[in-house]
Amino acid sequence: MSTIVVTRHKALVQFLVKRQMIGANTPIIAHASEEDVRGKDVIGVLPLRLAALAASVTEVPMDIPAELRGQELSLEQVEAFSGEPVKYTVNKEVG
Repeated sequence: MSTIVVTRHKALVQFLVKRQMIGANTPIIAHASEEDVRGKDVIGVLPLRLAALAASVTEVPMDIPAELRGQELSLEQVEAFSGEPVKYTVNKEVG
């Protein structure tokens, strides 16, 4: 299985590299499709319909102050506001 990162945030990518969660050749995707995530370990935030196709989804929870939401954060801010990464597996059930 391979790992991909789904994010538009450069500082998050820097954070992941610094924490050695990804390597220099890890694909970074701004907007993921079903084919991008199918069977892969994904780091980022996905809608549930895509998360169910991934092998796993790792979230870096962020506790961002209200006044900074919607703004691009620096690496230092990502480090300050991030929690411990959490890995999820999502299963689709019909009915």
